[in-house]
Amino acid sequence: MSHRPAPAPLLIACALGIEHLALRRRGRGTPGGPVTVLRTGMGPAAAERSVTRVLAGPALSGAAVLATGFCAGLATGMHPGDLVVAEETRDPRGSVPCVGTELLVKELVRAVPGRTVHTGPLTGSDHVVRGQERSGLLATGAIAVDMESAATLLSAVRTGERPVAAVRVVVDAPEHELVRIGTVRGGISAFRVLRSVLPAFYEWHRSLLLPRR
Repeated sequence: MSHRPAPAPLLIACALGIEHLALRRRGRGTPGGPVTVLRTGMGPAAAERSVTRVLAGPALSGAAVLATGFCAGLATGMHPGDLVVAEETRDPRGSVPCVGTELLVKELVRAVPGRTVHTGPLTGSDHVVRGQERSGLLATGAIAVDMESAATLLSAVRTGERPVAAVRVVVDAPEHELVRIGTVRGGISAFRVLRSVLPAFYEWHRSLLLPRR
């Protein structure tokens, strides 16, 4: 009797408890293989430690890695609840290209109809970005910023060759900063969107398991 190899696992990494809560499985979409949702803790150092540790173990050594959670939009016209699919992640240590961006966009449009999906570079920061600092980051070509995605993906590829991606939900933007009135409404909108994206992540993962022609 022949045995098929076990499907490659998927590691979904997020930083915050509220993000982890949103990503609890809700029966919509079927994983193509084992799925682990990891709460890394806030900030690039915490993300690097957590991701490096779990990928060093045998259960996730060959896992595809997807970084997700909330982010700050940099461009005028972005709104809480918009989605960002990274073409690459960046931080001062370098950039990491993402895999399957077009497929993720297609599946996110299907999973969360009516939401705007932006694609472009996602940059990393070690602090919450506000005010004029947004303009400086936008000038580099980045469309959004968060504290963990770049560190997560860089740590992932340093531990071995693997597919990586990053999808973030905008929780604040130039016209909708966290410190302003309306923060709660924007946060609820972003939470609801994040709660709906798992089917798209599963389809991305499943596509990686298909034989290449």
